[in-house]
Amino acid sequence: MASALSHIRVLDLSRILAGPWCSQILADLGADVIKVERPGAGDDTRGWGPPWLKDEHGAETDVAAYYLCANRNKRSITIDITRPEGQALVRQLAAECDVVIENFKVGGLKQYELDYDALRAVNPRLVYCSVTGFGQDGPYAPRAGYDFLIQGLGGLMSITGRPDGEEGSGPMKAGVALTDILTGLYASNAILAALAWRERSGEGQYIDLALLDVQVACLANQAANYLATGRSPGRLGNAHPNIVPYQDFPTADGYMILAIGNDGQFTRFCTEAGRAELAADSRFATNAERVRNRATLIPQLKELTVRRTTAEWIAALESLAVPCGPINTLADVFADPQVQARGLKVTTPHPVAGTVPLVANPMKLSATPPDYRLPPPMLGEHTDEVLAKTLGLTDAEIERLRSNGVV
Repeated sequence: MASALSHIRVLDLSRILAGPWCSQILADLGADVIKVERPGAGDDTRGWGPPWLKDEHGAETDVAAYYLCANRNKRSITIDITRPEGQALVRQLAAECDVVIENFKVGGLKQYELDYDALRAVNPRLVYCSVTGFGQDGPYAPRAGYDFLIQGLGGLMSITGRPDGEEGSGPMKAGVALTDILTGLYASNAILAALAWRERSGEGQYIDLALLDVQVACLANQAANYLATGRSPGRLGNAHPNIVPYQDFPTADGYMILAIGNDGQFTRFCTEAGRAELAADSRFATNAERVRNRATLIPQLKELTVRRTTAEWIAALESLAVPCGPINTLADVFADPQVQARGLKVTTPHPVAGTVPLVANPMKLSATPPDYRLPPPMLGEHTDEVLAKTLGLTDAEIERLRSNGVV
């Protein structure tokens, strides 16, 4: 089956998560992604274990699970870019590629003549994407940027966590490196837009993607709430700033989520819970009034939800089209019949472990779906292949580069 990006070659100079997440999206859609790594070390996440991948006999390997999440469908090549010969190899590869992705500090590649201006000189059609913490300009541009720092600086942690005064209150980061992931998503969109423009203009372009910019943009309705009112929203735990009831509630055996988005759903819930009069109460009849009277309503609802188990509530409310659900562990998630039906776990062959389980790409395209051609590569696994087939180097030339420590 055809792949949407099988005609695109990507030179990936990035590491850790935001850049590799971007390049993995492109790779899943068919792009040939060449991942350039440091000889002997590679991507930092190769060492970010435990946990480590286990082989077919149950023994731990030296492959970090973290590394696996963002590097499938890529070919790994090791090049020492601090060496002139290594820099020359990267420039030769850039001449054969459509896209370059890098996440060095601002100006970090200029000293090696691998910045946009230098590579554009050898390939004017190149789309070059730089991912940094703070962008290429502004007072913070020279700073290193990490997801955790940006979640704090960019406002996400100020609206995440339990409210002041509650047990366990205080700012909280998201449970995954969400800013990195979102930046990778924006970067892949920007690259695809630049490639679409190149089809019409024949010209490449430069993309400046900053984690801070993405984090602020993704504050979405919370940012709009602030800009409309001038008031900084606070932490509401699992509650919603604009919709009530829309949060977790205790049940007889744990917790469930109610995500009631309109007045009709609220009426049906109250009737099922045996308190139909709540929906007729002027304080709670509309969402706007429920938001204003949140502190009065929520304790009354919690008194109702603890009377049944989570499963009992879900069975009753789903039949009434009232949005609700459990709070699953990851074991629950991958055992869930809907997750299994959607094929969100895939398994690919692996040279060390035999096979490796991965989370599937969620995009469902009818004509050009993502595919899983290659497992996350071992360090330098494809060095000889890329140098020989892409650059035309002979075995003797490759061996000389290797003996000199360039690759």
